[in-house]
Amino acid sequence: MKIGVTGNPGVGKTTLVKRVLLAVPLRAGGMITEEIRKSGYRVGFLLRDVATGREGLLAHRHHCDGPEFGKYRLCLRDLEEIGAAAIGRAINEAELVVIDEVGPMELKSPRFIAAVEKALASEKHLLVTVHRASNHRLAYRIRHEVDLLIRLTQSNREEKIQEVVKLLSG
Repeated sequence: MKIGVTGNPGVGKTTLVKRVLLAVPLRAGGMITEEIRKSGYRVGFLLRDVATGREGLLAHRHHCDGPEFGKYRLCLRDLEEIGAAAIGRAINEAELVVIDEVGPMELKSPRFIAAVEKALASEKHLLVTVHRASNHRLAYRIRHEVDLLIRLTQSNREEKIQEVVKLLSG
C-alpha cells in the first residue's frame, strides 16, 4: 500500500506520520523533517532517520553552507547522507518506508529524488508526505501514482490518522 499525504503547511502531515509510526505493527524506516524553532521563530528544519534516530539539518538560517532557499541555506550533505540514505536502507530492511516530506527543499537533491523514485517503484509499503502545490515531476508522480492520496485538513486529521493506521495494520 502506497499512501500519499498532502495539505497546507502546518495542517499536521508530520504529526500524522509520527502517530502512524507509533500505532502500526510494521518495522519502519525512512526520514522525518521537523521545524526548528528558537524564541518562537522558525530558524530551520531538522531531519531524522526513523530507524536509527540519527539527526541532521535539512536547512537553517545560520548553520548550513549549501544553496540559498528563501531565508534558509540548505544542508544537502545531511539530506543525502542521512535522509536519502535512510530511505535506501528502509527499502532494503523495513516493511514501511516513510518519507516526510517531498517538498521544494528536498527536491534540490538528485540523490534524494533517486531514493524517493526507488521507494515508489519498490514493493514496500510507503507513507509519503508531499508538498501540495509543487510542480516538480516527482511531486506530481506521487500525487497521481500512490494507491491513496489524502488531502489533510485540520478537521479531518484525526479521522485520516485512524484510516492510515487501519490500512497499514490490516
